[in-house]
Amino acid sequence: MKHVMFFNFKIITRLAGAICLFQAATVFAGAIPSALETDSKGWTDITPATDLQGWTRIAIPPTNALGRAQWHLDATNQWLVCDGDGGHEMLRFDQPFTNCIFHVECRFIPLPGKKHYYNSGIFIRNNADGTIWHQCQLTSDGGYLFGNTPVKGENKPFLAPVDSRCLKKAGEWNTVEVTAREKTLSVWCNGAGVCEFTECEVPAGYVALESEGYAIEFRNLKLKVLP
Repeated sequence: MKHVMFFNFKIITRLAGAICLFQAATVFAGAIPSALETDSKGWTDITPATDLQGWTRIAIPPTNALGRAQWHLDATNQWLVCDGDGGHEMLRFDQPFTNCIFHVECRFIPLPGKKHYYNSGIFIRNNADGTIWHQCQLTSDGGYLFGNTPVKGENKPFLAPVDSRCLKKAGEWNTVEVTAREKTLSVWCNGAGVCEFTECEVPAGYVALESEGYAIEFRNLKLKVLP
C-alpha cells in the first residue's frame, strides 16, 4: 500500500525542508531506464517556440499579479530558460491530458557563494488556473509529490514524500518523468522510481513548469499520451 499524507499547508511547508526524514516513501531500487529510453515512439516535443506560443504564465497563487517576463528559449541549444527573477509562477502547456508521461531534463544554473536551496518544480494534472495542482518538487531533497487536490470533493493539501535524495547538484542535468495514469501520479528521476500518489481524483489536467526564485534550464520537453 502506498502511503499518502494529508496535512495543513503550513505543516507541509515546514516539513518540505526535512523530507528525507520521512519513511512513508515509495522508492524502487536499481537503475531503471526512462520511459523515453524504453520506447522512443509516440512522443511529442512540446518545447516552446521563441514566442512561447501554446504556453501560458500563471502566477502562484493565481490571484497574484505576474512579474516581469522570465522565460525564454535559447534558440541555439533549444533549451527553455527560466531566469527565476520574475516572481513565483508556473508556465503551463495549454493542452490538457488524461493519462500521459511528461519527460523533462533540467539543471539549475549554479550560484556562487554560500550554499543555496535551489527550487523549481514540474506539474501534472493541474486545473487551468492552477488552484488545483500536483507538483514534483525540484530541490536538493526533491522528487516528492505534493500539492492541492480534491479529496471527496474538497480541495486539500497532500504530500507523498520520498526518503532519499534524487537530484544532482546545480549545474548537472537531471532527467525526470512524471506520469499520470488513472488515479496514480508517479515520479521517475535519474534512474529510479521515487514516488507515487495513488489517490488523484482529477481525471485530466495540464502539465507545467515552475519558477521559484532560481535560474533553471529545461531541455527535451516531451510528452507521451497513454491509453
